[in-house]
Amino acid sequence: MYEQHVSVRRLSELTGIPKSTIGNIMNEKYSPTMDNLERIAQALQVRISDLYDSPCK
Repeated sequence: MYEQHVSVRRLSELTGIPKSTIGNIMNEKYSPTMDNLERIAQALQVRISDLYDSPCK
């Protein structure tokens, strides 16, 4: 999200996910559901695997 310079507000508009939920996902307070991951990936035009940093990618 930061690499594409998309605000939380804009991502919320694109996905229909509340800003508070996006913020909590970003701050690692919530684990995103698969549905939310799919919506975010689609809005950012990336693969779901691009949304997380893992050595097991």
